[in-house]
Amino acid sequence: MPDIPFGFALPGGQPPDPNDPRQMQQFMAQLQQLLAAPGSGPVNWDLARQVAASQLAAAGDPAVTPYERNAVEEALRLADLWLEPASAHPSGIHLSVAWNRNEWIYRTLDVWRKLCDPVAGRMVGAMGDLVPPEARAQLGPMQSMLSTLGGALFGGQLGQALGSLAAEVLSAGDIGLPLGPAGTAALVPANIKEYGEGLELPEDEVRLYVALREAAHQRLFQHVPWLRGHVLTAVEMYAAGITVNREAIEEAMGRLDPMNPESMQTLAMEGIFTPEDTPAQKASLTRLETTLALVEGWVCHVVDTAAAGRLPNVNRLGEAFRRRRAAGGPAEQTFAALVGLELRPRRLREAAALWAALTEHRGIAGRDALWGHPDLLPGESDFADPDAFARSQLELGDLDDFDFSEPGPAEPGRDQADEQGRDRSDEQGRPDQSDGPGASGSGKPE
Repeated sequence: MPDIPFGFALPGGQPPDPNDPRQMQQFMAQLQQLLAAPGSGPVNWDLARQVAASQLAAAGDPAVTPYERNAVEEALRLADLWLEPASAHPSGIHLSVAWNRNEWIYRTLDVWRKLCDPVAGRMVGAMGDLVPPEARAQLGPMQSMLSTLGGALFGGQLGQALGSLAAEVLSAGDIGLPLGPAGTAALVPANIKEYGEGLELPEDEVRLYVALREAAHQRLFQHVPWLRGHVLTAVEMYAAGITVNREAIEEAMGRLDPMNPESMQTLAMEGIFTPEDTPAQKASLTRLETTLALVEGWVCHVVDTAAAGRLPNVNRLGEAFRRRRAAGGPAEQTFAALVGLELRPRRLREAAALWAALTEHRGIAGRDALWGHPDLLPGESDFADPDAFARSQLELGDLDDFDFSEPGPAEPGRDQADEQGRDRSDEQGRPDQSDGPGASGSGKPE
């Protein structure tokens, strides 16, 4: 599908034909309406929603059938049961839903706004800076129009990126961020079906594996109160260090002719944002990557433990999802190029190995107790030797004396722990295989 100029599409999702006066008149009316509308921020989110909806309408957005809705609810219910012996955190699902692609965008847009507005604001500001200071006073009201134009440009591009991402994501928590409403576990049946066909695996098995991942995400984010804010803050801190490539903006704006839709059709905002090469930005990137890897590594380890012996193709599914998350899909890569945010857990395998080692040495309760406070979690250096970190946790004892109420930069106070933690970990131990994932012995979903 060709890019939609300025994010606008005529009925059918196609860009206007410059040789068709009627289409050009309709396009210019849309453009005039856009520039006359007051902006409420650096991104025109109304336009972003319109662009994404137009793109999905052209590509296809199948409605969720009653069968698919029931299948999703059943898969999430069964997934929660399987996760019980594999996680110390109880179920975090309050509502199980099936979304089409448009619903995924609508339900996650508030978080995207929180993540993208600061970055977009720097782009819009940089566009205004292209105007010489002596000319700004003469522009008067035109200066606000320039900001509106910047918000529209970014909104149109962001809408296309979100529309592409909506055609790939499998669930609300698929890319590792808490995008959906708290306590709402959501799957996207149309995308799961296409992904399963690409893997040449049964749809019900892929659906159940995705449900396990979504249910595991919900357990973690619902019962670790500080985690949602911690992850989003890590993303925001990294985004705060992203700078605007003024030359890229100047080059893009130099190709823009508002009277020529073809020039707007080829306009691309990729490459405008670059991370600062400073120690602070590198440290911010490390924190973000470590956080994403720890979340995804825990989910992978817990899900594969819960599904072992129950899903016939659990090994293939586990490997496919690890590669998918580590590499990112085409739309995820486009989004990263657009706003400068890479949401890939680069050290996913090391993180999964670390959680496995903690399970072996501390048991499930001892492993999951580390989520009690961000300062207790492994750091980047701990990824190198998971067994050494896991053994060091045996010396911590019980974590009940630790103050979990105020996560922050204070020292974790690990020396306050006592001997009771070892007793609790030993009582929990490894999951009993007779009651755990392989209990059914059927090799098929129960």
